Amino acid sequence: MKFRVKSQIFAVLVMGVISANGLASDDKHETGHGAEHMSGEICTGFGPQTPRDIDSLAGENKRLFAMAPPSTEMNLCNLHFHKNAEHKAAAFSIYAGDGDGHGFETGYQCGISKELSAAEMAPTKEAICKGEHGELKPGDTIEVHWVHSSCDVKPGKGLGSCLSETCSNPDLRVETQVFTLVNDSSAMDFNELDYDGHVVNGLHQPKAIPTNTGKPVQFLGSTTGPKYNAQQCSPLQVTWSVRPQCAKLDINSVGEWCKSNAFEEDHAHGVRNLVVQKALLSDIKK
Repeated sequence: MKFRVKSQIFAVLVMGVISANGLASDDKHETGHGAEHMSGEICTGFGPQTPRDIDSLAGENKRLFAMAPPSTEMNLCNLHFHKNAEHKAAAFSIYAGDGDGHGFETGYQCGISKELSAAEMAPTKEAICKGEHGELKPGDTIEVHWVHSSCDVKPGKGLGSCLSETCSNPDLRVETQVFTLVNDSSAMDFNELDYDGHVVNGLHQPKAIPTNTGKPVQFLGSTTGPKYNAQQCSPLQVTWSVRPQCAKLDINSVGEWCKSNAFEEDHAHGVRNLVVQKALLSDIKK
């Protein structure tokens, strides 16, 4: 049975959390260092958590809710990306390190990032998506999240754009792709994966999402971002669709997108430590 908000008070609280943190929670929150080093107590009573190793299908979390509809039947409400992959798979399994305590310089990197040519790794002419925690450079890995909502909403800033006063507990689905950034104009153009006012059958949709990076692994999970870890879980319920292979993306197109987009995004978000405890993971059905 799908879990639904029981009271208006709780709905207001959830909206406050969403508006403040977005699907990727606030970069400035302190978090633990690295999945390989997590230990101790875990949060209890929460639904399945995210991110996870999508090659490991087993999970023991008993909180059930229905899968969200296909993204083509929902409204795109937010688009953002994280520096390094939050999820892990064979194609993006290079551990980036324990991080800085804010969710940066940790997560996972694409294997193809270590196989790039000198031209692909050439420095950019200007800083790319520079923020408080640095900028993007050729060879970096990013994980892109296209967030979709069952609410009748328009794309905007943060996960708060995915709900409304009349739709405070929507179905949420995140389409996910991990990229290696290259200084190569012949690589995929991020602006072709943007929203830019694209409407199909009355629904806000991205212009495209990669279809050549393997069959997406679908599972039940939560919101992500460095606010959450094994001791502090996310209460929100999200259907995830994560593609298992990396793709190359032109870093200059990402830089142009950061200068102007409907989501007011201008930098990479931090990552949440990989969730490895089976009690916090859903069972993936293939």
